[in-house]
Amino acid sequence: MNTLEFDSDDLERTEEFFNRVYTRMRIGSGTSDSTTVRVRRVATESVSVDELDVDFDMDYSVTPLGRICLCRVHEGSIRDHALAGGEGTSFAPGDMVSFAPPDVPYSGRICSARYNVTMLRPELLSQVAATAEQRAPQPVRLTGHRPYSESAARRLSSTILYLRDHVLADPGTAAQPLVAATAEQHLAAGVLAAFPSTALTEPTASDRNDAHPATLRRATAHIDDHVDQPLTVADIAAAAHVTVRAVQYAFRRHLDTTPLGYLRQVRLAYAHRELAAADRTTGATVTGIAARWGFYHPGRFAALYRGAYGRPPRQTLDEAA
Repeated sequence: MNTLEFDSDDLERTEEFFNRVYTRMRIGSGTSDSTTVRVRRVATESVSVDELDVDFDMDYSVTPLGRICLCRVHEGSIRDHALAGGEGTSFAPGDMVSFAPPDVPYSGRICSARYNVTMLRPELLSQVAATAEQRAPQPVRLTGHRPYSESAARRLSSTILYLRDHVLADPGTAAQPLVAATAEQHLAAGVLAAFPSTALTEPTASDRNDAHPATLRRATAHIDDHVDQPLTVADIAAAAHVTVRAVQYAFRRHLDTTPLGYLRQVRLAYAHRELAAADRTTGATVTGIAARWGFYHPGRFAALYRGAYGRPPRQTLDEAA
């Protein structure tokens, strides 16, 4: 996990910073007044969440980022935003948008705006979903720059804010491999739920035929053998020798859950065992044990634990002590 902060009123220095942390770009301003830019970033290797404050009108021309880039405008506006060769559009406070496909340049103008930028590796989408079957498998891509609805945008925004404030901002939590992997998949799933994409979520006839008990056995065996390692739905599907949709349908048909739901149950059982055997004199805590098993939301972990074991996790830890 890494953090950085930037604050400058030197346009040349700001451009150099943007080129270093984002991609090659040119920025400019038609004013001789203040040109202050402030940036605060929290990030893992795969995901970054930036808060930016630009107190002037700043033109930008950006080469492809190589990442999915989502923007939520808080104050001010972004105008004349256009992909290469396309028509410009504007974003106002409250708008959540996808700036551009990872491989497409874009340009526009920031108008005295405060906004949030979330970037993630495109491969994360293919870890939680898949496209239609083709001779050469294609990565999942977003196909629209506006969410399905404002409610979908709000849900995704809430996911991003929680990720920023309770995972990425806490070095101890973000450093837990299972937490980072779980949070990244949660974000990717949230992006696909909010934006149009090439993901095909319903199983095909072939997927349904592949969703037999043997597939489920291979998938659960892989989960059981790798429960302490970062796992994605794509990993589980590959181990079962079927598509992502087929393995998802197998879990739904036979266990009435999802692959990640099953993984969560298994990790919850391991967290329970560790809580029951913990030694409080070594500094063991519910939050620390939960994080080691990929649970980064304390309230959610407590609810899941109480539902499975009929008591709060702290009670199990206290009784062990």
